[in-house]
Amino acid sequence: MTKENQIEESLVNKLKDLKYAYRPDIRDRHSLEKNFREKFESLNRVNLSNSEFARLRDEIITQDVFTASKTLREKNYFQREDGTPLHYTLVNIKDWCKNEFEVINQLRINTENSNHRYDVIILINGLPVVQVELKGISISPRQAMQQIVDYKNDAGNGYNNSLMCFMQLFIVSNQSNTYYFANNKNQHFQFNADEQFLPVYQLADESNKKITHLDLFADKFLSKCTLGEMISKYMVLVESEQKLLVMRPYQIYAVKAIVDCINQNRGNGYIWHTTGSGKTLTSFKASTLLKENPEIDKCLFVVDRKDLDRQTREEFNKFQEGSVEENTNTESLVRRLLSSDYSDKVIVTTIQKLGLALDDTKNYKERLQYLKDSRMVFIFDECHRSQFGENHKAIKAFFPNSQLFGFTGTPIFEDNSNYTVREGEEATYKTTESIFEKQLHAYTITHAIEDKNVLRFHIDYFKGQGDVNPKPGEVIA
Repeated sequence: MTKENQIEESLVNKLKDLKYAYRPDIRDRHSLEKNFREKFESLNRVNLSNSEFARLRDEIITQDVFTASKTLREKNYFQREDGTPLHYTLVNIKDWCKNEFEVINQLRINTENSNHRYDVIILINGLPVVQVELKGISISPRQAMQQIVDYKNDAGNGYNNSLMCFMQLFIVSNQSNTYYFANNKNQHFQFNADEQFLPVYQLADESNKKITHLDLFADKFLSKCTLGEMISKYMVLVESEQKLLVMRPYQIYAVKAIVDCINQNRGNGYIWHTTGSGKTLTSFKASTLLKENPEIDKCLFVVDRKDLDRQTREEFNKFQEGSVEENTNTESLVRRLLSSDYSDKVIVTTIQKLGLALDDTKNYKERLQYLKDSRMVFIFDECHRSQFGENHKAIKAFFPNSQLFGFTGTPIFEDNSNYTVREGEEATYKTTESIFEKQLHAYTITHAIEDKNVLRFHIDYFKGQGDVNPKPGEVIA
């Protein structure tokens, strides 16, 4: 199959195999809205009058994709004609798998200024959330990206004045090459000087092997629960920038590895993600998911310098306003550790403050006795620097039910370790694995260069850092 219409038919059949309901009857704005109304009334167990539905529709349709994305994920308020309140949701926000997933194709949205036709659209509870634009196998997916940009730049386009405003993800493919990216406001949605669409993603498996063929991509990415999880858990709404982010595959695998390790209570672990790969976003998402876990008492994200403490808090609060508070000193850290407030469940602190809190010569440790049997999670940034002293032992001794996880771009192995531990006559090297037990996920500098996440560099500078072992003078390209 090489022609666009053949690829489209194949994708629709694939989605039907994945248990999507195919709706060939939805081809225009009227049928799209009629279907959404049915899904809305069923989900919220309400019957709206025609005038109520028209008012609701006009209230939720917006030119601001960030506002629409928040409405999609939140509980909302609507006042009915008799004055009674209706607190409603657009999707089942507790379990996205339980929403209704449909696929439509060749939808036309006619506006005053344009007549746009969309290849394949995935609906969740009647709302268009994923758009797939296809090209023939001999045509670059870059042209499909440009088509989407052109559609969004048209005055009065459907993304601004119809239910298409809820679009979350775009997928482009010529069957052999498939890419995806988040919807955004126009200032975050354009090509750069090199005519690359930023940020754009290719799907990869846990070992970072690319999954580019549309059929394999659909199996891995578009199963109903996987897609629901992607939109609900692994897209981040950055309040400070009014921007949508979709996490990269390796970030998602790392988060899942940590969460699974905690859910199964399988000890400690470390994440080897190279510098510049977005470890702060990965750790933020892991922390927020753990915050929702009722079996976890506290989650501490620990950095090894004061400036990183401030920087990390700013980054966390950029992703979600007010997510963490400043600990100006050890006393404020101890107060937050003892606090039962939900807002204090995730704490960012320095290893130095944590060390003082557990120091036998201070009075903090006695106050913290209340937490000795609590289930604590510690996530250490740049753990190759912070975890080879006595703090690791102190944490494990005081919190026997804790689990410790480390992020590092340069793990310590036996061949690059300067630390030794001696037991009797035998001396062994202290490594990242000896501290954190096991590697949970790896995304190395080699992967980052392949993905163009970092610039090429002269390898002599990095020799011995743990990611690669090149020959002298070798250049990674």
